Amino acid sequence: MDDFLDKLPQMDLMRSEKMTLVQLIIPVESAHRSVTYLGELGLLQFRDLNADKSPFQRTFATQVKRCGEMSRKLRFFKDQIDKAGLRCLQRHELEPNIELGDLERQLADHEHEVLEMNSNSEKLRQTYNELLEFKIVLQKASGFLVSSNAHAIGDETELHESTYSNNGFIESSSLLEQEMRPEPLNQSGLRFISGIINKDKLLRFERMLFRATRGNMLFNQTPSDEEIMDPSTSEMVEKNVFVVFFSGEQARTKILKICEAFGANCYPVPEDITKQRQLTREVLSRLSDLEATLDAGSRHRNNALNAVGYSLTKWMTTVRREKAVYDTLNMLNFDVTKKCLVGEGWCPTFAKTQIHEVLQRATSDSNSQVGVIFHVMHAVESPPTYFRTNKLTNAFQEIIDAYGVARYQEANPAVYSVVTYPFLFAVMFGDWGHGLCLLLGALYLLARERKLSKQKLGSFMEMLFGGRYVILLMALFSIYCGLIYNEFFSVPFHIFGGSAYKCRDTTCSDAYTAGLVKYRDPYPFGVDPSWRGSRSELPYLNSLKMKMSILLGIAQMNLGLILSFFNARFFGSSLDIRYQFIPQMIFLNSLFGYLSLLIIIKWCTGSQADLYHVMIYMFLSPTEELGENELFWGQPFAPSLLILLLLLAFIAVPWMLFPKPFALRKIHMERFQGRTYGLLGTSEVDLDVEPDSARSHQEEEFNFSEIFVHQLIHSIEFVLGSVSNTASYLRLWALSLAHSELSTVFYEKVLLLAWGYENILIRLIGVVVFAFATAFILLMMETLSAFLHALRLHWVEFMGKFFHGDGYKFKPFSFTLISDDADALGVRRNLRRNSVCFLVVMVTYRSFLL
Repeated sequence: MDDFLDKLPQMDLMRSEKMTLVQLIIPVESAHRSVTYLGELGLLQFRDLNADKSPFQRTFATQVKRCGEMSRKLRFFKDQIDKAGLRCLQRHELEPNIELGDLERQLADHEHEVLEMNSNSEKLRQTYNELLEFKIVLQKASGFLVSSNAHAIGDETELHESTYSNNGFIESSSLLEQEMRPEPLNQSGLRFISGIINKDKLLRFERMLFRATRGNMLFNQTPSDEEIMDPSTSEMVEKNVFVVFFSGEQARTKILKICEAFGANCYPVPEDITKQRQLTREVLSRLSDLEATLDAGSRHRNNALNAVGYSLTKWMTTVRREKAVYDTLNMLNFDVTKKCLVGEGWCPTFAKTQIHEVLQRATSDSNSQVGVIFHVMHAVESPPTYFRTNKLTNAFQEIIDAYGVARYQEANPAVYSVVTYPFLFAVMFGDWGHGLCLLLGALYLLARERKLSKQKLGSFMEMLFGGRYVILLMALFSIYCGLIYNEFFSVPFHIFGGSAYKCRDTTCSDAYTAGLVKYRDPYPFGVDPSWRGSRSELPYLNSLKMKMSILLGIAQMNLGLILSFFNARFFGSSLDIRYQFIPQMIFLNSLFGYLSLLIIIKWCTGSQADLYHVMIYMFLSPTEELGENELFWGQPFAPSLLILLLLLAFIAVPWMLFPKPFALRKIHMERFQGRTYGLLGTSEVDLDVEPDSARSHQEEEFNFSEIFVHQLIHSIEFVLGSVSNTASYLRLWALSLAHSELSTVFYEKVLLLAWGYENILIRLIGVVVFAFATAFILLMMETLSAFLHALRLHWVEFMGKFFHGDGYKFKPFSFTLISDDADALGVRRNLRRNSVCFLVVMVTYRSFLL
């Protein structure tokens, strides 16, 4: 048997790649190039030899900081380009590689230029907004200044406004920085202040003015006809023009302070119409000049950003790679002479030759006189887990890794999940009409694979695109199971020939209620279409799907136990085979394997035996004769067979519990005694030479009570889990039945009911409702529900029999694994959690709907 198993060919995905711990001694002059070439190869995972040091105490902390600063500048350029509505276009011609120092200087120059242009643009925009507000105030406030007051008041106001409307006012400084000029002291004269304020502050502003002046003022306001950009937020806001009439210098001071507190901008308006027109013409002329200046500045800024955008993607890639290289160099140690860097890492065994060639090429390209020393080290710790996957198997491997990363060289469940996962999904989702819809969606994702892979997708769309091959297989298996169930949107078809049943009477018109009679050979493939609508349809389908679920469950759990045997044999653990695999196989199959055998015999013989009676009385009264419940030949020996199976099941429980802890204790005692005698003849020098890790491994204490409790928990969990896991597979029957009944309800109570009316509008509404229910309930919620339940069956019932999942992933230093941006990295990190939460919500809603 062992020779036969040894001759079996190895599977690529059955066990993880063999890993090797290697040490690199790299000269300083070729360190950067060596690490860069290793990043391009992407087959070496470095160990952090400076884990006790903070990031600021490491050798290349300055270079990492420089790269971080350049990354900040590149993000600034990208934000500016996006804000300007431009696109980052790449030049088609090849650009020469740029040194990091030259790139740093170029980025500094570009940033200084863009910041200066932004500053000038903000000042010009602020001046433009002030002039625009001044123009609106001049246009709106003139209607409030028509007055028939005394000439004294008019002369005073005229003198005050002439002070404001001199030619040097507009040309000299910013209007918002201007303050109201002191007016001639005339306490009996009527004065006014005009300005503009945000619309949402107007009522509070008016109330505050009224309280501050105790009602001794006249407030007029009118809305502006156009929105004005707020300089602080760059948003368009609605403003109102106001004019406040008052008397006295003290009131003027209060009003100006209130205007400043509310952010109201005050502008002087002459009362003379001629001066108003002259000032308006000057403001309009200045606005026209500023518009031309702003347009020219915007074009110049866009040209500068376009020049940066041509190389932005390449620069970001370069900086990202350089930062990754220096981060990796910080994981290496300097040797005693400070001339070489020492690094350690894991690599696949098959990649040692490639790594050695890459290091030789790096030595040659850097003109180093000393080559890189590359040698294999003895590993004490467990290596990382690495599976080579492709587009098809990667999605299934990710599903398994979401539960736990396989232990090094442990049997990989993803090999079998490629088939079992979509098949169990299809058992619950079986309808070849719905399967065709899923197939169209999967084919669409595959047809646009190259285009979608280059786009930034949302969380849900990224999940769908990543599982496109999973959806494809689920669709194909759903079509297969749908053909077995003979359901096309719940409608049966005579695809593989005529039915095996006919009416009892040739004249009967109610054959579906009076019953059918079999008159020819069974239907060639799948469920006979005549079962649909008959009075025995539900009992027949319930019996079929329930027994099929039990058979599938027992088969998959046995597969899990068989994989535990291969794991134990691979790792050389004969104790696990003798005291774990064998009793578990006996316990599971003496009870539930026997049930599966009875199901198969009943199907093959067409017996009417009651399996519930057989299994219940197997425990209550195993010696009782079966009578009419006999399923196979050998009735007199049946009680003896049942007693034998029960005894095997009861014996298997202590077999799992007691022998293994005591056997481990015996092995430990033998090793301990042998090591004690060996240490008597060992010198102190030998103890010093022995590695610390090996000594600590030998000095581990054997805790018998902890091992016994662990074995007790494991045994109880398996015994109880055998019952609960078998019952858990009945979800295949329940969800398949629910999917079929929901589909039938939507077809008969929506589509057929609406089609029974002659009104075309009612028919159209029925078709729309049926399509909506099919798409969002059957194709979306039912898909997610079946996906989630298939996930649970694999994670708990199947993988729980053999899978430890306590390993850690192989994460090599590779430039291709560097994420494009932080947002995409956050999406990938939260994708699993968001997907599971979304699935739970959809299944809860589906349960509420049912």
